[in-house]
Amino acid sequence: MAIITLSRDSYSRGKEVAEKVAKELGYDCISREILLEASEIFNIPQIKLYRAIHDAPSILDRLTNGKQRYIAYIRATLLDYLRKDNVVYHGLAGHFFVREIPHALRVRIIANMDERVRVEMERENISKKEAMELLKSDDEQRRKWSKSLYGLDTSDPSLYDLIIHLKKISVDEAVETICYAARQKCFETTPQSQKAMDDLALAAEVNAAIIEMAPHARLFAEDGNVTVTVKSQLEDTVLTSQIMTAAKNIKGVKTVKVEMEPFSLYAS
Repeated sequence: MAIITLSRDSYSRGKEVAEKVAKELGYDCISREILLEASEIFNIPQIKLYRAIHDAPSILDRLTNGKQRYIAYIRATLLDYLRKDNVVYHGLAGHFFVREIPHALRVRIIANMDERVRVEMERENISKKEAMELLKSDDEQRRKWSKSLYGLDTSDPSLYDLIIHLKKISVDEAVETICYAARQKCFETTPQSQKAMDDLALAAEVNAAIIEMAPHARLFAEDGNVTVTVKSQLEDTVLTSQIMTAAKNIKGVKTVKVEMEPFSLYAS
């Protein structure tokens, strides 16, 4: 059993690969469904969540923490789904969220620009120049998004366990390769790795619950015991109480500890 996250550029046939891998392994295959579920759980318009994971952050987003808030909702929803195991997720950000999970196989699918342009021209009925400009803009937006929120570049090979270039390798061969990797012992779900997944998902759920009152808080969860670290110059008893109340309402939370940390520790 494993979790597979599949990162891809638009029109790279990554969706096709993901669906075939899921069918071969008997796994669930998810992508945009997470946005719909997060939209319903947190009562946020789906278009806002879609833009949060596709558009580069604006100056206004940085001032209002809007994008960060929406990402927290998506992250909580996705991790709650992934903790069930046996899932293929093909969508932006999945590999960022499970970087420390041992049984997560992080895959990157890439394709030649010429082939991507050809597919977009056919699907959108546009010229080669228009298709090229749209693809370059989309790729740049994704890079800006990941760098702004995580300080990472989606093209960085160290983020992935497996990178497949769909050129000489066919879609079916890529599927076979991914399935082979997923069946290896290093990606088996163990009690320890499942615990790490459960702790991560719980921390994400608490983070989503307190994101509006403490947008820059850091969270850590272990066996239902949650620690929330908030930057503040003074001890804020009101904020502490609000955080503890919100966190304790989350299923699975046993204890909550709120720590106030001086602003100076966050200086770059």
